[in-house]
Amino acid sequence: MGGIAIEARGLTKRYRDVVAVDDLSFAIRQGAVTGFLGPNGAGKTTTLRMVLGLARPSAGDATVEGKRYTELEDPARTVGANLEVAGAHPGRSGRNHLLSLAAMAGLPASRVDEVLRMVELDGKPANRRAGKYSLGMRQRLGLAATLLGDPRVLILDEPANGLDPQGIRWLRDFLRSMASEGRTVLVSSHVLAEVAQTVDDVVVIHRGRLVDQGPVARLTAGGSVKVRVADSDKLVSALSAAGLDASPLPDGALSVATPDAAQVGEVAFAAGVPLHELTPTATSLEEAFLALTADAPAPVEEPPA
Repeated sequence: MGGIAIEARGLTKRYRDVVAVDDLSFAIRQGAVTGFLGPNGAGKTTTLRMVLGLARPSAGDATVEGKRYTELEDPARTVGANLEVAGAHPGRSGRNHLLSLAAMAGLPASRVDEVLRMVELDGKPANRRAGKYSLGMRQRLGLAATLLGDPRVLILDEPANGLDPQGIRWLRDFLRSMASEGRTVLVSSHVLAEVAQTVDDVVVIHRGRLVDQGPVARLTAGGSVKVRVADSDKLVSALSAAGLDASPLPDGALSVATPDAAQVGEVAFAAGVPLHELTPTATSLEEAFLALTADAPAPVEEPPA
């Protein structure tokens, strides 16, 4: 742990007049869950396809454990990826779908039953035709496919789509368990509230360019302080004199534009205003994301590779 598992350097992809990814550089550390975020059309899927050798960069390169995907000696055991919801033949059972993938990768058939248990698709669901699977079951089947080679790196594109709240919680716990084993997880997702509870780091892109990367705790640090008092006007005046802006909230409390709750408490004490509530409020990942991508254009479809 502590090294770099995935790295992009100056990654660029052009489709005629469209620049889908524009001089993008980032590094994903080993043993962590990293959220890959951006508005629709930001270039996330195109970037992941280039990392996996499914699309050729117009410039720059991407590596997994220091090598381009096409140069990996044992790709199935190095990286597992799921960019589409389980592309299994609808007439084939989930188990048979995985058996065919294992055979192509030179993996033992016994591994199929192991991964089916891991994603809780063993038993009757494993023998059901994939065409009868719900979207959530297809997501689990796709996840099982990524795990066949027991890879050190997982790359997942919108794995929470189609999952109910229980399934999303299961996915969160599962991804965290993968990281606790020292694996690297790169996950693209629109479910920002869930991402905030799951990931260690984030990479945020906008219009194909990097806008921020780092620990999720840094992006959500700061925020404001919620304070409730009997005499709001007196506290607002005292806060203003201390250089702090306060605005009313719908529930009658005040929101003070500072992350320092102690400072707000000291101002209230000095002004002789009893406090009924003093609550630090961190910036949510959604708020941070929207601020970073505030000038995002209307969503567009990414061109095919």
